[in-house]
Amino acid sequence: MYIVFIWLGTYIAYKARDLFGQFLGFGLVIMIALQVVINVAAVTGVIPTKGLPLPFISYGGTSLVYSMLSVALLLNIARHRR
Repeated sequence: MYIVFIWLGTYIAYKARDLFGQFLGFGLVIMIALQVVINVAAVTGVIPTKGLPLPFISYGGTSLVYSMLSVALLLNIARHRR
C-alpha cells in the first residue's frame, strides 16, 4: 500500500497546476516515503532503531495528524490539477 501511495502521490504532484503544487506534493510524498523506509529498515534490523512511527499505522500522537494533513494537502492538489 505504501508503494501505491508513493506512486499515486508522485503522479498527483507531477500533474499539479503550478510549480508550488509540484514542489509541495513531491515534498509530502518524500516525507512519508522516508518515514516508511527508515521504519522498515529499523524493524528489519538494517539500521539502529530511531523511534520514528510508521505512517498511518503506528500510534505516534502528532505523527498521525501530520500524516493525515499531508494526505489532505495531496488530495487538494489532485483536485486542482491541469
